[in-house]
Amino acid sequence: MMTKNTPKPQRKSAKRTATAAKRPSGRKKQQPSRSMSVWLRNVLAVAIILVFSAGFYWFFVRPYAYRWKPCHGQRFYGVCMPCNYEVHGIDISHYQGDIDWGKLVNSRSADFPIQFVFMKATEGGDYGDDKFAHNFDLAHRHGLIRGAYHFFIPQTDPVKQADFFIRTVRLTKGDLPPVLDVETTGRKSVSELQKSVKTWLDRVEAHYGVKPILYASYKFKERYLNDSIFNTYPYWIAHYYVDSVRYTGPWHFWQHTDVGQVPGIEEDVDLNVFNGTLEELVGMTLP
Repeated sequence: MMTKNTPKPQRKSAKRTATAAKRPSGRKKQQPSRSMSVWLRNVLAVAIILVFSAGFYWFFVRPYAYRWKPCHGQRFYGVCMPCNYEVHGIDISHYQGDIDWGKLVNSRSADFPIQFVFMKATEGGDYGDDKFAHNFDLAHRHGLIRGAYHFFIPQTDPVKQADFFIRTVRLTKGDLPPVLDVETTGRKSVSELQKSVKTWLDRVEAHYGVKPILYASYKFKERYLNDSIFNTYPYWIAHYYVDSVRYTGPWHFWQHTDVGQVPGIEEDVDLNVFNGTLEELVGMTLP
């Protein structure tokens, strides 16, 4: 029992207790080091930039680097022209639009006169270029050596394709031999593709009485048409933005660029050279 003078026990308030609990002890907590994570992040960023830059150069700059190389020869038609070739020509299709043939033939008085022109006539078994008949006629009227080509579709019956070309293209004396343009495999095996191509060539040769010209890039020919039987045909090689032809076999025409700028044609056009003299080119034409 407490007497009157006995002091009461003192209780700490909950508020003070909580405050004391929250009071810092005076020692700082050690923070985890972030130097390693920042370093890794910077390394990854640099790696991504390098990979992207290398990919951009490989796919978008490297194939066209020849455009910006110093021209040690003569620049004409907007490009550096191959040296030591005296016979120049173009190939066209409906993509070039309407052509001013008067302006085009005036280039024959220039340093690199246009002497021949190939025109797309047909594709596959039923597609005809809607500019072919008009351009084929005007090329002849303006005195250019002319030729016609067929774009080959491997999935389509080669006999049907050959017959379609024969019905569309009437070659006469002074025209270049017919051309087969082969650029895709259509997921066929090498042997299947070669058999189809040879079928087209045989049927067209039987009709016109002359061996057709075979058009393909040098890599495509070496990979898919690397058979001695195809070396018996005049070869038109496509190889862009290089100083010289790398193909080691015989060839007759070289398509050296697809960005030529020719008077009378508003769109870019493919430029070609003939591997020989003008007399030899005339000697290739139909009698």
